[in-house]
This record gives sequence, structure tokens and C-alpha cells, in this order.
Amino acid sequence: MKTRVHGARLLLSAGTAVTLAIGMLAGGQTAYAAGPTPVGLGAADSYAVLGGSTVTNTGPTTITGNLGLYPGKSYTGSASVTLHGTANITNAAALNAQNALTTAYNDAAGRTPVTANVPAELGGRTLTAGVYTSIDGTFHVTGVLTLDMQGDPNAVFIFKTASTLTTASGSSVVFTNGSGPCNVFWQITSSATIGTGSHFQGTIMSLSSITMTTGATLIGRALARNGAVTLDTNVISNLPCSGGPAPAPTAGGSASPGASASPGASATPRAPAVTPAPTSTVSDGSSNNSTPLLPLMIVLGLVGLVLGAFVTQRRRIRR
Repeated sequence: MKTRVHGARLLLSAGTAVTLAIGMLAGGQTAYAAGPTPVGLGAADSYAVLGGSTVTNTGPTTITGNLGLYPGKSYTGSASVTLHGTANITNAAALNAQNALTTAYNDAAGRTPVTANVPAELGGRTLTAGVYTSIDGTFHVTGVLTLDMQGDPNAVFIFKTASTLTTASGSSVVFTNGSGPCNVFWQITSSATIGTGSHFQGTIMSLSSITMTTGATLIGRALARNGAVTLDTNVISNLPCSGGPAPAPTAGGSASPGASASPGASATPRAPAVTPAPTSTVSDGSSNNSTPLLPLMIVLGLVGLVLGAFVTQRRRIRR
């Protein structure tokens, strides 16, 4: 009698496991791997450009989001900037933004565990959400860097470098299986240079300077703690984390961005509609996890173990 009861329990366990597996498939629930949490930007969140020493612009540049400068006072070339936001130059709001940037920068710099210590050249790679450091202390993007969100709208990418970030002319950062530049953070211990005509995405937090060369575009933020932000015929858009991207105004108009605002002034930033560059076919070993394969495999494995134990028990009874 005990053997029969034991066998019945095994069957019940197997049936329960199968039911769970079927329920997971039928429910269509997506299982996302645990990843890093976003870096909180606080008062710097609404800024598309934030400089420490100077902000300099050449040629028609369009900025969607706030522009700030602290403690420096020199903002040149403002007549050629179309600013859809508020300019805070050496005032309390800019100071608050810089303080928040310092906190965010230190947060990103201290993030652990590190997902991978990758080669400096990121171009041609496909990376999934995580924290990445550079083997030689620098990051370069030549060609296309693809960030695979694996269907997770909250996927977070944090890149930490002990030195510089440099992107080649015509290079790009693109997304696959989702789009989320507001959750991409670049912590740069030295300076960042975004190459001519390149398309970059994410929040650049540089200890020193940030240079946007001619025709470069950025969906995200160019935030420099101590150094200059140098612009040249660029389009920079602080993408809101809620809602989709909207077309940006045509660059080349003029505004009066030199006026300061009271602390806490903010804009409603929108991103330009940018046609992504072709995605890379080179993979870093990542895979699309838009279906609940891992939980299903675990459940099916448990089912196999239960059924195997049941068959073994039945054979012992027959003997």
C-alpha cells in the first residue's frame, strides 16, 4: 500500500510540474534576467548638455532638453543654438545639476558585479544588459555597437572606463529587441569624443570634457563634471523614459539660450526620429530571451526527474 501511495504522489508531482509548464507557455509571460538598476540622475535628469568649465558651439546645433554650466561662466556660440529647454548658466539650478551628476557618476563608477571586462573596441559587437568595463581602460566604437534589450523595456547598460571614450566617424550605437537609450550610461574617467557624423546613444558622464564633432548626433545626455562641452553642428536630444521619440525641430534656427532660469526649471525633452544603422551580425554570445525558455527548461527538467524516479520505483515493484 505504501508503494502505491508513493507512486501516486510521484504522478501527482509530475502532473503539477507539467501543468505549471503549460501555464507558463499559455500565459505568454516574459522572463527577464536580473540586471543592474538604472543610475539615478536626480536634478541632472532633464539636461541634454551640462558643462563644468565652458560650453562652446560652432554652427547650427539643436538641443532638446535643458542646458547647464557650472562653475564656469563662458557659453559661446549660443546664437547658433536652437534650444528647446532652459539654459541655466552659473546659477543655483546648474549647481544642483552638477551635484546630482557627481552622485550619479560615482554611482556608475562603483557598480558591481561587472558583467564582463571586454576589449576596448565595441564596434561590431552585440551586448546584452549589464555592467561592462574595458580591458585596456578605454572604449572605442568603430562601425556599429548593437545593444540587445532582449525584449526587456527596463534593460540597463552601464559602461565604465578608466580613461577615454572615442567613436569613429560614421559609427553608431543601435538597439535590437527594444529601444531604451535612457537606460544606457557611459561613465568616462577622462574625456569623450563623438566622431564626425556618428550617431551615439545614452547618457555620457565624463569627469573631464565631451567633444561632439561636426554633424554628430546624440540621443541622451552630454554631461561633463569638470571640463568643457564642445559642440559643432549637432543634434542632441534628451529622450524621455516615458513615451516614444518624436521628430526633432530642424537645426539651424536661433534662440536666446543665454538667459538663466530659477532653480528646478525643466523642459519636456523629446528625441529626434533617427533611422538606425544596420545592426551588427557579430555576437558576444548573447541570445534573445523574449520567451520564457529558462523557467520552462527548469520545469521540464523537474518533470523528467520525477518521471524517472517513478519508472525506477515501478521496476522495483515488479521485481
